[in-house]
Amino acid sequence: MAKTKPGKKDLDSYSIKGTNKIVRPGDCVLMRPSDSDKPPYVARVEKLESDHRNNVKVKVRWYYRPEESIGGRRQFHGAKELFLSDHFDMQSAHTIEGKCIVHSFKNYTKLENVGPEDYFCRFEYKAATGGFTPDRVAVYCKCEMPYNPDDLMVQCEGCKDWFHPSCMGMTIEEAKKLEHFLCSDCSSEDDGKRPLSSFHVSPPVESKYSHC
Repeated sequence: MAKTKPGKKDLDSYSIKGTNKIVRPGDCVLMRPSDSDKPPYVARVEKLESDHRNNVKVKVRWYYRPEESIGGRRQFHGAKELFLSDHFDMQSAHTIEGKCIVHSFKNYTKLENVGPEDYFCRFEYKAATGGFTPDRVAVYCKCEMPYNPDDLMVQCEGCKDWFHPSCMGMTIEEAKKLEHFLCSDCSSEDDGKRPLSSFHVSPPVESKYSHC
């Protein structure tokens, strides 16, 4: 007759092997992928537990990279962008390689220096359906794309919208030297020579939205 296994016990923390780093529930961690050519997986630790043999398991909630999502990577996704998924798993704690920080989008854009352990998340992701929350985000520029924090943008002093230099026919170097910038719509208004074929000045950013 099979013996019933002794109960598991919850742990407050776990020391990553070979490092002095301590992992606790709520921390974000890098986990070893099954394919060594891939970057580490990123997950949020929900719970740590050990069994009677002191094998430590970790319950994680996975972050997905844009290329792992159903829609794939899109132009506005940042290089360090992740989606917090509804995909939970139990893993051996031995697969934890290190810790990382997943910032809010707002806090990430304020970082002076982005380190290798810095990531950001602005969407939650449903793994089964490919759905996002929120499913709408503010868009900018003539190209009407959501903000990618890796791309330089300049603000028009007229309509206060933000623009990619390339969409305005400028190089990044030229844009960095600008002291003042007016988009083509606002500058043509100033000249009083607004061509009939151009579209109106964009409405306030808050009311311009794009579906993900």
